[in-house]
Amino acid sequence: MIAVHGAESSFALGWRNKHDQQVRFEALADIADLNGRTIMDAGCGYADLYPFLKERYPLMTHYHGVEQITELVDKAILQYGHLPDTTFIAHNFLHADLPLCDYVLASGSLNYGSSINGFIYSAIKKLYSHCGMGLGFNLLRHMPVDGTLVAYDPDDILSFCKMLSPNVVLKIDYDEADFTIFIYR
Repeated sequence: MIAVHGAESSFALGWRNKHDQQVRFEALADIADLNGRTIMDAGCGYADLYPFLKERYPLMTHYHGVEQITELVDKAILQYGHLPDTTFIAHNFLHADLPLCDYVLASGSLNYGSSINGFIYSAIKKLYSHCGMGLGFNLLRHMPVDGTLVAYDPDDILSFCKMLSPNVVLKIDYDEADFTIFIYR
C-alpha cells in the first residue's frame, strides 16, 4: 500500500479517507473512560490514534504503539516518540513480547488478509490476553473489491469473543461497512 499510494497517504494504511479513520476511532474510543489508563494500539501505523485519544482523554497515562511495518513505525516514533507517555514496539503484535495494558485497541489492523489459518481468532485471543480491562477492535463486514482486506461476519466474531468473556458488546450502528467489538474482563 505504501509503494502504491505513498507513505503520507491515508491509503497507505488501508483507509479510504481520513474521515473513515476518524469514524472508527470514535467508535473505539467509546470502550470506556480512558483517563488514568494505559493503552496499547495494536497495528498503530503512524500512531494517529494517539492524538485522537489524548485530546479526548487527556489524563490517559501511557500509549504503547505496536507496528511491524518499518516505514510506519519510524514515522510514529518521529512524531510522538519523544513524548514521555509513549512507547513504540517495532514488531508484529502476534509474535512480540507485549506489555499488559488496561485497554488494547486495534483499528483496522485486523482487516488485512493472512495466510495463517485462523489468524483473526489467534489475533483476538493474543490481544485479549494483554488487556487488564478490555479489548476493542473494528473489522469490515463487507468485502472490499481490492482483495487486500478481508471482511468478517459480525455474528461469527461475536460468538468467538463470547468464548473469551461473557461481557462482549457489538457496535454496528456507525458505518455500514464496519463493526466494532468490545470484550471486557
